[in-house]
Amino acid sequence: MISFLGEYESTVDAKGRFLLPAGFKKQLPPNSNSPFVINRGFEKCLTLYPLQVWTPIFENISHLNDFDPKVREFRRYFLNGATQVDLDSAGRILLPKNLIEHASLDKDIVLVSAVDKIEIWDLVKYKQFFDSFTAESFSTLANEVMNVKVLPYPG
Repeated sequence: MISFLGEYESTVDAKGRFLLPAGFKKQLPPNSNSPFVINRGFEKCLTLYPLQVWTPIFENISHLNDFDPKVREFRRYFLNGATQVDLDSAGRILLPKNLIEHASLDKDIVLVSAVDKIEIWDLVKYKQFFDSFTAESFSTLANEVMNVKVLPYPG
């Protein structure tokens, strides 16, 4: 199973390419020259999926009920812009122009782990996101998401 850890800054060049950070390359399976799929994220970012992570997601979406309007709406939004990309010989990935515009990516970007995929954010927007988050709100969110139950102190 592929998993990523870390947060790395990079830059997008005039042609829309960025260098995949060495820290993430090291976390890919050995001799992995497999392609990626890049797509819109749920927030104003992009999500980079190794193909072996994308394939089961796509297969699951392919088997959803075509007669359900919510399924069709979800497919349109989620699959809109999904593009297969490869690392070039210099280790760069070319971002599609429509996805650059969707995430409002400027020159400076940050790539962050999202378990088995990588999110790509505009650096300024990413910092703004975290500046608006307090320790208290993070604690509340963690409690809700992780469903943590406080055990009585044994003493």
